[in-house]
Amino acid sequence: MTRLYRRALLAGAALPLFAINTRPARAAEFSLKLANNSPVTHPQSVRQQEAIDRIKAATNGAVEIQLFPNNQLGSDTDMLSQLRSGAIDLFSLSGLILATLVPAASINGIGFAFKDYDTVWKAMDGKLGAYVRSEIGKRGLVAMDKMWDNGFRQITSSTHPIKVPADLKGFKIRVPVSPLWTSMFQALGASPISINFSEVYSALQTKIAEGQENPLSLISIAKLYEVQKYVSMTSHMWDGFWMLGNQRSLSGLPADAQVIVARELNKSALDERADIGKLNGSVAEELKSKGLTFVEVDKPAFREALKAAGFYGDWKKKYGDEAWGILEAEVGGLS
Repeated sequence: MTRLYRRALLAGAALPLFAINTRPARAAEFSLKLANNSPVTHPQSVRQQEAIDRIKAATNGAVEIQLFPNNQLGSDTDMLSQLRSGAIDLFSLSGLILATLVPAASINGIGFAFKDYDTVWKAMDGKLGAYVRSEIGKRGLVAMDKMWDNGFRQITSSTHPIKVPADLKGFKIRVPVSPLWTSMFQALGASPISINFSEVYSALQTKIAEGQENPLSLISIAKLYEVQKYVSMTSHMWDGFWMLGNQRSLSGLPADAQVIVARELNKSALDERADIGKLNGSVAEELKSKGLTFVEVDKPAFREALKAAGFYGDWKKKYGDEAWGILEAEVGGLS
């Protein structure tokens, strides 16, 4: 397979300007597809496109990646199947949805486990993230080192404010297609409905669901404030995206191209984290101006309710002692 040659920047700097500008770009030898479930204006999509552009430049056009945002290629579960078959080469997916294939991938979403971002990144850039990546690798997929931020999730409602666990009794809440989400809200007395994100707005608009839960940035970008009245600041779970690759697709690239792809995607993941951090600082006021009422909640009461319902004990058994031990070493005792 033809090897990609890195451009000699120092030598190139000495060339006449016309020689640099008229140098023909190489035709793409490798064409890849990257898919996500975020709107095109979301920082994830924006930063992924930047990574794509840098990869193309760094390989002198030999590796070309096309971005398909906002579930253009199907639902999350559909695209995960396409990734495994090789129809999609790269796909950024929530670990909680990936758990349908890799059970350990949802461990970052354990309810009320992470208190802040410092705790999140210490764990996911450290031993907990390494453990999950090793489990992903056993399923024939490659996970990049750096997760992308989706944020701490908050509950919205069109009917009544959610302040304490009792307010969730019988509450019809949309959740992603993931056993962890379903079991957590069932443990809190709610009636969770699994719906892919592309259908959330219509489900809320038609009252199939009374509420949903997502980070503030996504509530804003997806305009969910148009069909919701209250947002309860539960921060009940942290959610992030793994940048996943089809192992066969990536191993088919020359070694130096593989390095470039991983490097640039990881760089954009860090840039996207910073973007979400900035959004979190401004989006609350924006949502208030759109008519959403913010509600403070009793977080310890929710955590105690989960513990009393056996939620933590059940998931400790499902993840196993090794994974749970790594989690508790990062966040403190849960069960």
